Amino acid sequence: MKSCDHLAQDPVMAGLIARFGRLRLTSGRSEPYAALCEAVIYQQLNGKAAATIFGRVVDQIGGGTFPDPHQVAGATDEALRAAGLSRNKALSLRDIARHALDGRLPTRAACKKLSDGELIERLTDIRGIGRWTVEMFLMFNLARPDVLPVDDLGVRKGYQNAYGLAAPPAPKALAEIGLRWAPCRTLAALYLWRAADTTPPA
Repeated sequence: MKSCDHLAQDPVMAGLIARFGRLRLTSGRSEPYAALCEAVIYQQLNGKAAATIFGRVVDQIGGGTFPDPHQVAGATDEALRAAGLSRNKALSLRDIARHALDGRLPTRAACKKLSDGELIERLTDIRGIGRWTVEMFLMFNLARPDVLPVDDLGVRKGYQNAYGLAAPPAPKALAEIGLRWAPCRTLAALYLWRAADTTPPA
């Protein structure tokens, strides 16, 4: 994979590639509406608890399938809370639905015509959707190749481990450092997450 070859020009990244093999970025298939709703539901929860609430939203609001924007917009506050959503998450889902219904939320096809920066600007206008959430959407749903989530603690910790630092770099510093990995910063992030999950070699 050419992107791995590009990263391997950095000796430390070359070591991570040798350690973890050639990682590949795969693309999800969800529309932005469903992907962002799911991201909000899973925010700040462990996987099991979030999956339980997600299942309730599907069953109680969507009647067995994930609710479409009309169903979310038409659901009462009581129904959303009964499914396990906090007040803030319920408001976020409603805002995602409104953006979808009035055309402000781009479709997956429309996303192809928008740059990473344009999508970050448009999607962070939605309540409860921050830059990190959009970056995860860009990386794992759209398979954008050049995204480095510098605010992610795992990425910063991975850099600390891989490069033998006493502390993780600040987000701004990591953004500057990461310029040398462009246009393959998404893949660099995958390796840094791996580095964060393991004890670096002596």
